[in-house]
Amino acid sequence: MITTLIFDLDDTLLWDKKSVATAFRKTCERAAQVHDVDPAKLEEAVRLEARELYATYETYAHTQMIGINPFEGLWGTFDDAGESFQKMKEIVPGYRREAWTKGLQRLGIEDVELGSELAELFPEERKKHPFLYEETFSVLDKLKGAYKLALLTNGSPSLQQTKLEITPEIAPYFDHIIISGAFGKGKPDVSIFHHVLETCGVTTDEALMVGDNLMTDILGASRVGMRSVWINREGMELAEGSTPTNEIDNLEKLFPILESLTKEEAIR
Repeated sequence: MITTLIFDLDDTLLWDKKSVATAFRKTCERAAQVHDVDPAKLEEAVRLEARELYATYETYAHTQMIGINPFEGLWGTFDDAGESFQKMKEIVPGYRREAWTKGLQRLGIEDVELGSELAELFPEERKKHPFLYEETFSVLDKLKGAYKLALLTNGSPSLQQTKLEITPEIAPYFDHIIISGAFGKGKPDVSIFHHVLETCGVTTDEALMVGDNLMTDILGASRVGMRSVWINREGMELAEGSTPTNEIDNLEKLFPILESLTKEEAIR
């Protein structure tokens, strides 16, 4: 019987992609006030430079293991315990400046001062624009009390906590919040899934993973034999090797699945 629901955070409950895109747009619009530059082209250039730079740092393997993407590096402080996080804390100020300055250069603009300004502006714009999906709270309201709720999110503890601080309504719904950077490994590593099950005091048969990422949420759940629900709002294709138990395009559609599972248990 399902007693526990394990939710991913980014792009499952929080609309992180929209928040990042909005921060990019606002920051690039500032650049367009100074130079004749297309904000959309600057965003594309900075995203490219950020990805390339991010992969060159000695911390890259750690960020991949924990699940921290290049754009989180453009606004996170990484004020966290551990040698790798401390190295990231040292690296990110220069990384941000270089990503924005090189993005400008890619479009033929030499302006180090503006690159530094944009590097400081982007984190502020990201914090100003926390978006959630319209059904997030209505779904959590219905689930709270009926199920044990756990939040299992990849990322830096300080950055994920910042996301929860700027959307303070989310955390109180959850009995447990587990962040990969605090645990030491991220989804899809089986150890973090075993950890969340142990923390909740349940077996794989009693838990259901709900997330948007096939290669972290769904793959990790399948590796430990846990049922899963893939929230696929963008109509993406299934990836080989990571098959969800169920697929939905809106969190409200979770309820018929839960009802069906309850009926199955009753029949047994």
